[in-house]
Amino acid sequence: MKLNRRSVLLASGALATVGMPSLSQAQAWPSKPIKLIVPYPPGGSSDIIARAISQPLAEALKQSVIVENKPGANGNLGADFVAKSAPDGHTVLLCDVGALAISPSVYTKLAFDPSKDLRGVTMLAYSPHMLVVHPSVTANNLKELVALSKTTDLNFAVTAMGSAPHIAGVAVERASGAKWIYVPYKGGVQAISDTIGGQTQVLMNGMLATLPHVQSGKLKVLGISKKTRMPLVGNVPTLAEQGLADFESGTWQGTLVANGTPPAIIARLNAELIKIIRSADIRSRLTGQGAEVVTMPSAEQDQFFNRERSRWAQVVAQAQIKLD
Repeated sequence: MKLNRRSVLLASGALATVGMPSLSQAQAWPSKPIKLIVPYPPGGSSDIIARAISQPLAEALKQSVIVENKPGANGNLGADFVAKSAPDGHTVLLCDVGALAISPSVYTKLAFDPSKDLRGVTMLAYSPHMLVVHPSVTANNLKELVALSKTTDLNFAVTAMGSAPHIAGVAVERASGAKWIYVPYKGGVQAISDTIGGQTQVLMNGMLATLPHVQSGKLKVLGISKKTRMPLVGNVPTLAEQGLADFESGTWQGTLVANGTPPAIIARLNAELIKIIRSADIRSRLTGQGAEVVTMPSAEQDQFFNRERSRWAQVVAQAQIKLD
């Protein structure tokens, strides 16, 4: 077949543009306001971080960043919204990645598959769970709480059925021999409020949202779900120290986007978010509230998600927890 010079030039141009859509999309991004979706009610750990980073992110991207709370079904409604959004980087999920990893094991009907429909951008922070009780509870450590639970009805506030704090509470109960009655709520803020009010007596929740109430004396802390002590509350023993060998749980705040989002956009988001969360101001603010800045590449976050999914699936199966 004979090709003239014009045909060769056109063919060369077509070959040169192979793989260019992702790059061109990234260069044009963001072309409209970015929605930062928090799939929980206002006031929780994810919401606190979302509002801390929204303005710096807007300044870095020169585009508005709007925080939207879309609570429901333990964060799954908001996550599903992002999973089904246009994969163009304008809709970003900020949530407890560990809780999201638990959902496939807990829910018999999940409208999306987190592993297939979402891609990690970066982890932002880790906040261990605090095991706290109402000040009227006579126990001052895990051993005393376990003993008390066998003679007194203790209501355990669950931030949401199937949530990371719920499953962590189940793990503590099974490992320690404690007995408590689970009382479900639609979010951490109400669970904390009712424990402060005495309607429930025991709570496990992220340190970022719980520590202020411990510091004010409205809640009494018995342990931290981390392998090593937190400098901020160095006098509080870990649950591992109190007999639960290697026990660790917590809220892992991270960002995700719909699968299919161009890699160049994910890389830009990753770079900007890491720069923001590591900034002296935000790092200091989070550290002072009990959260550690933890960042990682997108692929590493996806690997973390899959490890957490496997880890908690065993706890869920042993406890026979299933939700529709």
